[in-house]
Amino acid sequence: MSTDLFCEIVAGERPAFMVFSDDVAAGFLDTRPVFKGHVLVVPRVHVETLADLPAAGVGPFFARVQATARAVEEGLAAGGTFVAMNNRISQSVAHLHVHVVPRQRKDGLRGFFWPRTKYAGDAEAESFAERIRKSWNSPSD
Repeated sequence: MSTDLFCEIVAGERPAFMVFSDDVAAGFLDTRPVFKGHVLVVPRVHVETLADLPAAGVGPFFARVQATARAVEEGLAAGGTFVAMNNRISQSVAHLHVHVVPRQRKDGLRGFFWPRTKYAGDAEAESFAERIRKSWNSPSD
């Protein structure tokens, strides 16, 4: 098994502000969010790109992405979400991950330039994770 930052988070070997974790995937706050509440959803199995994810795993994985998008919108009262992934190019960690970013109208996000922000501290990050966690509902697949 390959070991990377996301494998370590999934295994509980590295701390993260978790939104959910189940037998298919885990979701946690990005440490350098585009907007506060930006969640990364990663498969529990180590795969580098979407093409590497076994076909049988695509539906269950994206059901978690969908549930996360719903929870981000509901838990943060976001107007919508931006959902994206990179495969190899611009992929900062070589482990499949999907960005779920809360959006509001006129929030300033334009094109593919992703400005980054920071949480004021662990308490603020945990408060965002908790709000999303409370709205997260496990998909039935």
